[in-house]
Amino acid sequence: MAKYFDVHPDNPQPRSIAQVADSVRSGALIAYPTDSCYALGCRLGSRDGIDRIRSIRHLDNRHHFTLVCQDFAQLGRFVQIDNDVFRVIKASTPGSYTFILPATREVPRMLQHPKKKTVGVRIPDHVVTQALLAELGEPLLSSTLLLPDEEEPMTQGWEIKDRLDHVLDAVVDSGDCGTEPTTVVDFSGGEAEIVRRGAGDTSRFE
Repeated sequence: MAKYFDVHPDNPQPRSIAQVADSVRSGALIAYPTDSCYALGCRLGSRDGIDRIRSIRHLDNRHHFTLVCQDFAQLGRFVQIDNDVFRVIKASTPGSYTFILPATREVPRMLQHPKKKTVGVRIPDHVVTQALLAELGEPLLSSTLLLPDEEEPMTQGWEIKDRLDHVLDAVVDSGDCGTEPTTVVDFSGGEAEIVRRGAGDTSRFE
């Protein structure tokens, strides 16, 4: 049974955030809100968490997981990024974008694309997510909470708790989230390639 945390969307309770962070450090798989939609998250490098996310979403090993980072200082440890790309990405963050970039050695192999050696990264514009990342002190390994054969993610924490209680360890509910996932932009080849059009405006990448 998943623990349920009712967290204020603008002033998240520090005690609740600390409890969620402790759960993640202990290996928990959580559902949590972002600036795009609810997501699944676990500790960076948790093979059990990765396997459980793949099982819930029916993903293969070519799926790009995302490292959800607090800021650019954290993001820069995990991806290789040149000055031109840095400027473009910085102008779009924090926000509802996921960027695919070459991974550094800090990224466990099991998180990298098996052929391209890339990984997705993002910096969300969401108070609760940022509070959790600050408390955790490291990125969350993350994937959109979109179930197989469903076109849109669930938008309410209580619904996630109700439907996925048996496969999650914790649900962080801060109210309604959107249904549109992040816009995904691949910079691994040097130029911007829009992989998925989502909540983030794509005009600056076209």
